[in-house]
Amino acid sequence: MWSRLTLFAGNSNTALTQKVCSQLQIGTGKALIGRFSDGEIRVEIAENVRGKDTYVLQSTCPPVNENLMELLVIIDALKRASARRINAIIPYYGYGRQDQKDKPRVPIAAKVVADLLTVAGADRVITIDLHSDQIQGFFHIPVEHLFGTTALLEAIRGDLEGDEIIVAPDAGGTERSRIFAARLKLDLALMDYRGETDTHPEIVGRVKGRKVIILDDLIDSGQTVLRTANAAFEAGAGSVEVCVVHPVLSGASVEGIAESAIARLLVTDTIPLSEKAKACEKIHEVSIAPMLAEVIKRVHFEESISSIFKEY
Repeated sequence: MWSRLTLFAGNSNTALTQKVCSQLQIGTGKALIGRFSDGEIRVEIAENVRGKDTYVLQSTCPPVNENLMELLVIIDALKRASARRINAIIPYYGYGRQDQKDKPRVPIAAKVVADLLTVAGADRVITIDLHSDQIQGFFHIPVEHLFGTTALLEAIRGDLEGDEIIVAPDAGGTERSRIFAARLKLDLALMDYRGETDTHPEIVGRVKGRKVIILDDLIDSGQTVLRTANAAFEAGAGSVEVCVVHPVLSGASVEGIAESAIARLLVTDTIPLSEKAKACEKIHEVSIAPMLAEVIKRVHFEESISSIFKEY
């Protein structure tokens, strides 16, 4: 069934690639992906991909520039090996936060990355929870934008008692949180940063005595999540949990989560957890491999992707 399909693994998230291959019951594509002695990226495709539907799974997570360049070189190698179609699976799209010109003389780096992927030879991009939907418009090739929040939703559904409340940590995450709350039939609260609350934000919504679930697309330094959690506790929340799709977890973020009153941080495996994060008892991982495997199958057989997320 999969004779014309091959999935290659970049070095950024080999564990996720193996999980996806296990779901599809196929082996990982054969390729040498390493470095020359001077640090340049070395790629050799070790099997015939002429006329095949090829996929490359690579998160552009830290080290971002290294992983991005590796992805571009792999795509070029597949193009020159006459692959019929090259699908770049980017679970975490690096540079996604630089998606607008919010001040003079700054780049729109998310558009630069889109151009690089297109020029390298990608025919399609499959990605999860972009920082903003507008990034899809930066591409001149098809973009399959998947919802990693569906995996988080299914993971917490069984723990709900009915009086929980979803909190959006900023204005940009309001729509994501609204949909999440609607799917779970829960109330929604928002963070208010207006006027005097800029440095001491408050929550708009009734959270007193309730379990608060903060939802965000990514956690980097952890400051946004911790600020929201503190505001929730100040408003009388009974407990706070956090659901995040992309666990960037840079700097001292893991220590911040461990020392905070947050009961649990639920993340997906779009980015592999560091050993420090794996050791933190509060951090729990949910795999998006089953969803990615289903999407690959549907792309390969040219079936509907949107029907997977029809409730969205």
